[in-house]
Amino acid sequence: MEPQVTDLLQSFHPSEHQHIRYNPLRDEWVLVSAHRMKRPWKGQVEKPAEEYIPRHDPLNPLCPGVTRANGKVNPDYDSTYIFSNDFPSLQPDAPEPGPSEHPLLQARVARGVCKVMCFHPWSDVTLPLMSVAEIRTVIDKWAELMMELGSTYRWVQIFENKGAMMGCSNPHPHCQVWASSFLPNEPRMADRTQREYFGNQGMPLLLDYANLEAQKKERIVVENEDWLVVVPYWAIWPFQTLLLPRRHVLRLQDLTEKERNSLASIMKRLLTKYDNLFEVSFPYSMGWHGAPTGESLNQDNRHWQLHAHYYPPLLRSATIRKFMVGYELLAQAQRDLTPEQAAERLRNLPGDHYKLREKPTEK
Repeated sequence: MEPQVTDLLQSFHPSEHQHIRYNPLRDEWVLVSAHRMKRPWKGQVEKPAEEYIPRHDPLNPLCPGVTRANGKVNPDYDSTYIFSNDFPSLQPDAPEPGPSEHPLLQARVARGVCKVMCFHPWSDVTLPLMSVAEIRTVIDKWAELMMELGSTYRWVQIFENKGAMMGCSNPHPHCQVWASSFLPNEPRMADRTQREYFGNQGMPLLLDYANLEAQKKERIVVENEDWLVVVPYWAIWPFQTLLLPRRHVLRLQDLTEKERNSLASIMKRLLTKYDNLFEVSFPYSMGWHGAPTGESLNQDNRHWQLHAHYYPPLLRSATIRKFMVGYELLAQAQRDLTPEQAAERLRNLPGDHYKLREKPTEK
């Protein structure tokens, strides 16, 4: 005899039974299979992150006073430092491709600039080990770059790849800023979905979502008066988080002084919890998304809401990561623990960084 639908609904538990969840930002679904965390792991184990990093390395091209590959010498900077990428993926003077020979073989011009921004003069610190005031300086520089590059380019992507596991080739604390003449795929998708939601509901999608999460509390990691960080309901990566302002904000440069201060504080709290999870300098890729710039500055962008994505790869430990292969590449994304479980683990971690705790004295 087949079980009744009501019986199935009553017995469902998200941490025990696979299900799919909808991501309204990407208009796609993710498979949640939390019971898979019980399986033994016989796959690849990563090397532990490098613990000793010299504060200053005369061979490191991001350190103060060092000569880079193109012969330029970094100043003896004592705060943030921004320079044009010596090996840029985008250049401002790229020629226009010729006419497309077939609808399946299309090419369009891509122009832009690429910047590198060092957060701090020391190589042995990361954002969670910096002071709130130092992080606030980083935020101010981000906003300045958004205004400067956004006056010309349609999209300005601020992103940080932290850790060798995420392809970072240099341990010095830094991020990159790529400005492009075109709207890349991810923001183009987010522009469409947020516009459609606003047209149907009369509210920005992510402002509605932030209000919903603030009420439910079950996926919040950290929060303050101006910001909240959640493991989103539709998260793909194990400990993925979404950083959201509580009020309607279009771009980084629109933040008030108070919001910038509280952003610096909540970033430090989040990244400290990340490091404390497996007591390692936690790898991730992160980036800011806000309303498009350039020609879009004078257009109606009320459907947009400023937000930052954090995508960390670690799953079970400091050496076991989540791989996006097979089913993920050929069908759809799949995750191995529920967002609620991930949020609870992060939320319950200590607020002080593991490297700064007092070591117990030996008797």
